[in-house]
Amino acid sequence: MNFAIIAAGEGSRLAAEGIESPKPLVKLGGRTLLERLLDIFESVGAESVGIIVNARTTQLEEYASELAAQSKMPVKVIVRNTPDSMHSFAEVTAGIEGRFCVTTVDTVFSPEEFKRYIDAFENDGDADGYMAVTDYVDDEKPLYVVTDADMRITAFEDNMSPGAKFVSGGIYALGPKALEVLDRCLANGTSRMRNYQRALVEAGLKLKAWPMGKIIDIDHAADITTAESMLAKNNQS
Repeated sequence: MNFAIIAAGEGSRLAAEGIESPKPLVKLGGRTLLERLLDIFESVGAESVGIIVNARTTQLEEYASELAAQSKMPVKVIVRNTPDSMHSFAEVTAGIEGRFCVTTVDTVFSPEEFKRYIDAFENDGDADGYMAVTDYVDDEKPLYVVTDADMRITAFEDNMSPGAKFVSGGIYALGPKALEVLDRCLANGTSRMRNYQRALVEAGLKLKAWPMGKIIDIDHAADITTAESMLAKNNQS
C-alpha cells in the first residue's frame, strides 16, 4: 500500500504565535512531525511515500529530501505551490495505483490505532475508503461526519447536526474509484478537501468512518503541548 503526506501549507497561525519552524519541522518528543509520520508509515509496511511541500520554504524542501535519502522506503518529494489542500492531494496521489493512504502533516494520532485502521481497510474488500474520524474537536472549522448505524458515511457537514458524532481526522485511506472522482472534481473546478469528500459521497462510494480515538491538529502552539501529553499517556498505557 502506498502512502502520502500533504505538507504544503504555510503554518501561518503557528508563525503568528512565535513558532519559527515550518509546521512539518515542529518537534514532538524529539522528532519532527514529518519524521514521525514516515516512521509510522514504515512500521505498517508502506511500499512508497510521497510528500508534497510548497516551493516557498527552501528549508523544508531540503529537510524532506534528506529524510527521503535516508529512508528505507522509496520516498518522493514533490515541490509545488497549490491553491488548496485538494490540489495538493491531487499532486501527491498522481500515478498511484491500487489502495493508498494520505495524511496531512499536522495530524497527530496513536501509531497503534493507525495500524488497526490500515489493517482494517486492507482487509475490507468491499469498502472504497476508510476515513479516520475523532470525537475530539479542536479545529476552528471542523468537518463533521454523518454516519448510519453501520458507520457508513452519508454526509460531510460544516456544522454539527444530530447525526454527526465525529469530525474528520485528516487521514484518508482510499481506493481507485476515489481518484476517478478526484479527476472529475479537478475538471469541474471543485476546490478544498471537504468538497472533494462530499463529492465522494455524492458519487456513491462506500466510505466507512473509522474512530481512531484522539486526533490532534497542530494549528496552534498550545496544540504541541496537548499532543505531547497525549503521546506520553499512550506510551504509559
